[in-house]
Amino acid sequence: MTPPATDRPGARPPARQTLVRQVIDELRARLDAGDWPLGTKIPTEPQLVEALGVGRNTVREAVRALVHAGVLECRQGSGTYVISTDELAGAVTRRLSAAQATETIEVRRAFEVEGARLAARRRTPEDLVALDRALAHREAAWRSGRVAEFVAADTALHVAVVAAAHNTMLAELYASFGTALRASVADAMGEELRPERYVDHGRLVEAIRAGDADAAAHEAGAFLEAPAGE
Repeated sequence: MTPPATDRPGARPPARQTLVRQVIDELRARLDAGDWPLGTKIPTEPQLVEALGVGRNTVREAVRALVHAGVLECRQGSGTYVISTDELAGAVTRRLSAAQATETIEVRRAFEVEGARLAARRRTPEDLVALDRALAHREAAWRSGRVAEFVAADTALHVAVVAAAHNTMLAELYASFGTALRASVADAMGEELRPERYVDHGRLVEAIRAGDADAAAHEAGAFLEAPAGE
């Protein structure tokens, strides 16, 4: 990045907010390029100052803006980490953190029921392979008894179902819902995997394989009923 005029002695500085926006755009470009993958720590403030050729305050404001957007997270004593590469995901996560559990379930139904219905109509042979693989991983994770592993595998299966719908906008919106989805599954499981909490998703995959849109939609929504009285 070419050092902006504000950081060159004797130069006439542009508007500060314009400079901060330039740095935000540069940081986002590097995130999009995969320079700092999801879950990793970005360079320290002094390193960013040197790499971007701007002042410390400018870097600090740009990083703060991305933290507020839900893209980065500052961890005291550890550093700043990438928690999302999508500002929409950050906004959705903040909104859903204040939502009632019932609202989250209703949003899941809206995504997953229609996703399953479309998947039954549009799935390809490659999609079916991916669904079978995701289902097998989910079953293995359940047998392991490890909650975190099962939550990740269950989420991956739902993502594979929506991907099989072949609707790019639906897939992107569902991806922005990912953090809330994992939290929803984790809440349903509790601290340990108990038999009474197991939900068979084999019938969902088979309905998609058979091209039965109504059955797929039913299976996708049957376990996502809101509590009585809600």
